[in-house]
Amino acid sequence: MKRKLLAEASGVVDGPVEKVWKILLPQVQQVETIPGHTPKVEVLDHLVAYQGGWWYRGEWSVEPHPQGTRVVHRVFNVATWGRWGVPLANRFFIGYQASVEKAFAEGLAQIREALSRL
Repeated sequence: MKRKLLAEASGVVDGPVEKVWKILLPQVQQVETIPGHTPKVEVLDHLVAYQGGWWYRGEWSVEPHPQGTRVVHRVFNVATWGRWGVPLANRFFIGYQASVEKAFAEGLAQIREALSRL
């Protein structure tokens, strides 16, 4: 699959990989779907990918870090046709990285909150 990285955000949470993964996975699986599109969800070893629409693929992963667990979110353009048109068709790309980072920070805060209740 040919893909182009459009945005990336990462952060570290104070908790073990397995606990963070168990919190992250259902959080990612609650991603809103696009009307008229059936999303494809792949769950691999500490990586979950959500692919929907004609161009979007989001990947979330967890990995060990000296301070706990590093969580990474990447957004890719995976269009098989009209790849060049994705930014044109999606004017929201202006400020898209900031939008991804904001949503990611909110997700990390939710993970931290869930860990504090364990």
